[in-house]
Amino acid sequence: MPQKLLKTAHYIELGSYQHWPVLIPQRIRLYTYEQIPLFLKENPYITDGYRAHLPSKLCLKSIFILSNETVNIWSHLLGFLLFFSLGVNDLSSVLPASGANREDYVIYAIGLFCFQVCMLCSVGYHLFSCHRSEKTCRRWLALDYAGISVGILGCYVPGIFYAFYCNAFWRQVYLLTVLSLILAVFCAQVHPRYLSNDWRRIRMAIFCCVAGISVIPACHWVLLTGGFTSDVVQTIVMHKTILFLKHLLISHVLGQLNYLGASHQLWHILVVVMFYWWHQTAVHIMHFRHTQPCPTRTSRS
Repeated sequence: MPQKLLKTAHYIELGSYQHWPVLIPQRIRLYTYEQIPLFLKENPYITDGYRAHLPSKLCLKSIFILSNETVNIWSHLLGFLLFFSLGVNDLSSVLPASGANREDYVIYAIGLFCFQVCMLCSVGYHLFSCHRSEKTCRRWLALDYAGISVGILGCYVPGIFYAFYCNAFWRQVYLLTVLSLILAVFCAQVHPRYLSNDWRRIRMAIFCCVAGISVIPACHWVLLTGGFTSDVVQTIVMHKTILFLKHLLISHVLGQLNYLGASHQLWHILVVVMFYWWHQTAVHIMHFRHTQPCPTRTSRS
């Protein structure tokens, strides 16, 4: 690097590491876990690479530095671009070529829009979690939780619509139930007291309801498609096993996955992959539904 450039370069202090030159107009320091404010101490297994005490402008500029949030930010920022491009491609090419009707367009638009909102809320939280104001950090965290609910809605809508494509009664019942629940959850998550200790049990109840309600239409659909020995049930069991092993692994690599390979980073990548897989599955099921018409008489039981 030329000497003149070195003189104008500012530095980032990497906690217990050495100083690295980074071409940004302000000094941004990275802290160890012991040095960050109490409200940022969520994962003791990540011991270094924390951003903290930054104004909004520097929070935005910190997207270009290496920290323990870099993968979290860029994985979902690229995920947003992925689902945006999928939306453009679906609405302009995939759906017209498949002979999609108006309902298909609405379902795909809702699903991909929800995925994009989830990605952007996640990017916003992980980008501004280093803000010097605890109140601002808490608001972004609440918005991140709300984005998760919106992302779940994006999975529910196409899943229920095409799973019960030939049964309008149960399709409407499940869609209205899920929509009402997600709206209630969203309103609760943006409440100023949502992250307070007083609402701890309420938060647990909310997440249990969001996760638990999916069991009802899922079991109903599994029974309609051949019982609990079907491939979909085995896939869900495998997914839960992977999540358990992931959290078990992170507890044995303390301080070794600060910047790359941490549990939450793997989860971010897994969310993008799962959303993409869900979208591609919906495309496949849509083709199947259009090529295999529903029976003339359907059971509502």
